[in-house]
Amino acid sequence: MNTGKITLKINSRKVSVARGTSVASAILNCKSKLFRRSVSGEPRFPLCGMGICFECRVSINGVKHERSCQILAEEGMTIDTDG
Repeated sequence: MNTGKITLKINSRKVSVARGTSVASAILNCKSKLFRRSVSGEPRFPLCGMGICFECRVSINGVKHERSCQILAEEGMTIDTDG
């Protein structure tokens, strides 16, 4: 039976989210609010939510600097933040 949920890993932690959830929302839902750090070490997190500010960048399946607000979470996806 398909419950509409998928499982992925965020910072090595298994998380279940509804299908159609953006990666940014999945990260925020698991209480990990730090997405990355600026070059000076300041914590960064999503600002615009529509891919313009680039503050939501994370590594997805080993690919760095992916805009998490623009990518839907997928079954088995691995996401790494600086958090």
